[in-house]
Amino acid sequence: MSNRNAKILVVDDDRDTRDLLSEVLESEGYQVIVASGAQEALAAGKATHFDVILSDIRLGPELNGLDVLRAFKSIQPDSEVILITAFGSMETAIEAVKAGAFDYLSKPFKIEDVLNRVCRALENRNLVRETRNLVPPAAETAPLSSLVGRSPAMLEVYKKIGMVADSRATVLITGESGTGKELVARAIHANGPRARQRFMAVNCGAFTESLLESELFGHVRGSFTGASVNKVGIFEDANGGTVFLDEVSEMSPALQVKLLRTLEAQEVRPVGSNQSIRIDVRMIAASNRNLADLVAEGKFREDLFYRLRVIEIDLPPLRERAEDTPLLVTHFLQKLGAEAGRTLTISPEALSAMVAYAWPGNVRELLNTLESTAALNRSGVITLQDLPAKLCICRQDNTSIEALFAGLPSLDELGRRYLAYVLKVTDYNKSQAADILGVSRNTVYRMTCHMPPDDEKL
Repeated sequence: MSNRNAKILVVDDDRDTRDLLSEVLESEGYQVIVASGAQEALAAGKATHFDVILSDIRLGPELNGLDVLRAFKSIQPDSEVILITAFGSMETAIEAVKAGAFDYLSKPFKIEDVLNRVCRALENRNLVRETRNLVPPAAETAPLSSLVGRSPAMLEVYKKIGMVADSRATVLITGESGTGKELVARAIHANGPRARQRFMAVNCGAFTESLLESELFGHVRGSFTGASVNKVGIFEDANGGTVFLDEVSEMSPALQVKLLRTLEAQEVRPVGSNQSIRIDVRMIAASNRNLADLVAEGKFREDLFYRLRVIEIDLPPLRERAEDTPLLVTHFLQKLGAEAGRTLTISPEALSAMVAYAWPGNVRELLNTLESTAALNRSGVITLQDLPAKLCICRQDNTSIEALFAGLPSLDELGRRYLAYVLKVTDYNKSQAADILGVSRNTVYRMTCHMPPDDEKL
């Protein structure tokens, strides 16, 4: 069957979203059926086989998009499900991926992204049908770590965590210092089959070469001065579980060779021993330095680099996902307040200053700032005056950041003015205006319905 004749089910309790998606998909030649809720979607699934289901997650008090996903994976396992939500989180993203969702999008979405994801879902469905190799839904997710964020960049991270959790493949986590690389490693471990086994982390930059070798591989009594007893290394101690090597770029060339052998042979040899010990560990490594550059400079083994980077997860710096800052602030204040036995909140002015700041130290710097600020705060409300001077983006007359923009039009107002201008230039030709704005004619009609009569001719 041609992809252009594919049947698509759109599930959303918001009528405007349903209409928009239906119109766009039908304009591409797809056959579209809409449902306003989970029950209506399941009823449609019993009557019609769909190639792709495009569903919002928050549908109502009884059943949600995840329920729709699980139901269709049961009754129509070769259909592909794409979930859309304005309330993205690591929990729902990982749960969706592990339950068999093809993809996970956040609102507001771009029409091009929706069409591309639908096209890819149909291609994947065709491949699945050709091979007749249907993948069963994965098990329910295990406890999660403290990753916080709903930005598109973090949703991509959550999806990758869900995809790789059940694998044995080595994962390399990259990103600036303070972005939460160990939290990602712990989330991978917690959501995989090794969750009940040990997770052991070591910072390779915190030890000398000899101490790091002993820490990782262990040693036998008498192997060096001070080795009075046998020591079990981290690799052996974590047998059956996961080992996380942070700042792996700081390893010496000799230890890089030994690590490579451990990864390839799945065995370790303690310092001073002639006997190798078989191990079964999942390896996750991290670095805030570019390993590819270090390989080019001859400072890191190329074969070890490729052995570590079977799967790569790159964590974005906080400045590139500023929309997550309010969530992080709320999360940390709740945590700090619970530890101190009091309620902590933040004023709008202080929160705006924190969102505007670039956070070169990333999430770690944000947490440290809140921790020190909360410790010195007695009122329970963190204000602009409580924050470090570097965060107080003020004019010389101490005007707040909100006051700097007082009197300026909002984004909605600017959008309304722009639409009115385009309509005026096109002599109020809504079809031509839609082409210029890159939206559908119906969207222009909906937008003009909310415009004052002075702004457009009806």
